[in-house]
Amino acid sequence: MGTFFFIFFFRSFLFLLLSSSVSSSSRVFPIIPFDEGYSPLFGDHNLIIHSDSQTVHLSLDESSGSGFASHDIYLHGYFSASIKLPSDYTAGVVVAFYLSNGDMYEKNHDEIDFEFLGNIRGKDWRIQTNIYGNGSTNIGREERYGLWFDPSEDVHHYSILWTDSKIIFYVDEVPIREIKRTESMGGDFPSKPMTLYSTIWDASTWATNGGKYKVNYKYAPFVAEFSDFVLHGCAVDPIEHVTNCDNSLQTSETLPSSDVTHVEKIRMDNFRLKHMTYSYCYDKTRYKVPLPECVIDSRQAEKLRKFDPVTFGNGRHRRGKRHHHISKEAASF
Repeated sequence: MGTFFFIFFFRSFLFLLLSSSVSSSSRVFPIIPFDEGYSPLFGDHNLIIHSDSQTVHLSLDESSGSGFASHDIYLHGYFSASIKLPSDYTAGVVVAFYLSNGDMYEKNHDEIDFEFLGNIRGKDWRIQTNIYGNGSTNIGREERYGLWFDPSEDVHHYSILWTDSKIIFYVDEVPIREIKRTESMGGDFPSKPMTLYSTIWDASTWATNGGKYKVNYKYAPFVAEFSDFVLHGCAVDPIEHVTNCDNSLQTSETLPSSDVTHVEKIRMDNFRLKHMTYSYCYDKTRYKVPLPECVIDSRQAEKLRKFDPVTFGNGRHRRGKRHHHISKEAASF
C-alpha cells in the first residue's frame, strides 16, 4: 500500500512539474539589450549600464535615487525583468517596476505596479502590487506578500501580463495575482497606453511600518540589479495614440495565453494563502462591503483575520489598543 501511494504521489508531482514547465515556456520572449528598449530617467550618476547593455544597476544614496523608462508607450503586452534587490538594512527603500501614463494624463492616469518594500535588518523584503485606472487613486486595490526566497541573494524574474480583459502578476513564472476586468470596475481598469518604468527611491515616509523606520544612509548605496529585459507589447504612436497591432496581440502567437491554467491556479492559490499579508478585498476598515470585483476565499479570509483581527475582522479597535489603517502610503506588513 505504501509503495502504491508513493508511486501515485510521485506521478502527480511529475505531472505538476511538467505542466509547470510547459506553462513557463509559453512566456519565453526575446530578451533585448537595455539601450534598445530603455533610456535613463533620472539620477544618471546612480545608473550604471554594463558594457554589454544586458545589465543595469540602479542605486540610491543621499544625493539621489535613479530610474529608467521605456522608449515606447504600450497598449497591452508582456513586460518582465530579472531583479536583484539591495541587501542588509533597507528600511524606507522602494524599488519599483511598473507601467504608468502619469506624464500624459495628470488627472486621470493609469498604473500597474510591482513595488518592493525594504525592511530593517533581519526582516524580509515585501512585494506590493496595485492598479489604478482613470485616476482612481482614491480607491486602493493594493495587495502585499512575503516571498519564498530572499530576493537580495540572487536575481528573480518579475513579470506583468496586461490585456484588455485582465492583468496577471508573476514571480519566477508563478502567477501571484490575477485581476479580471469587470463591468462594475468601469474606468478603474487600466486602459490607456503606458510607459514601463523602473526606479529606486527614498520612501521613508511610509514604506516601512508607516514611516517608523527611515532610510539609513549609513548603509548606502542601495543597489538594485536589473537584467533580462522583455518589452513584448504593442507600441503606440506617442502623438496620435493609435496602433494597428492591438488585435494581433490577443493571439497566442504574440502574447502568452491570458488564461490561468489549472496548475497555475493551484500554484497561485497556494502562494496567496501562504504568503499574502494584505488585500483590499478583505480590509473591513477601509471597505465595509468588498468592492464588486472581489472574489472572497473563505480560507484566505480566515487566515488574514487571524493575522490582523482589526483590519480583517470586524474593523473595530479592541481593548483600547491603537491600530492604524494601512494603505500604500502607510505601513507594510
